[in-house]
Amino acid sequence: MDMQEREDQHSKLSDKYLGDAEVLLKEGDYVQASEKFWGAAALMVKTVAAGRGMEIGSHREIRTFVNSLRNERGEPELSLLFSVAADLHRNFYEDWLPPETVADYSQAAKEFIRRLQGGG
Repeated sequence: MDMQEREDQHSKLSDKYLGDAEVLLKEGDYVQASEKFWGAAALMVKTVAAGRGMEIGSHREIRTFVNSLRNERGEPELSLLFSVAADLHRNFYEDWLPPETVADYSQAAKEFIRRLQGGG
């Protein structure tokens, strides 16, 4: 698979997970919604990276790339928004966030994705 195909695949999967997350949130399945929002955010990072000819896989590589985007764009909010998405990922395993927090954090994850879609 070339980088353009990888970029398209990541983008489509991110969109799918985002749609799935919205449904799960409405249904009150906060644990599963948390993971889908995280997945959508992580895949959007991979989309941007693939658009630059890079393939990233590990959580560390994803975080490092987000930090580089933060610095490149002068947007410290990217790190904060991504950290919120990472808390949603943790919630999938630990089910520790109250429903209203999952709803709030889902907005942050969507904002993170929106910002990355705005320019890679």
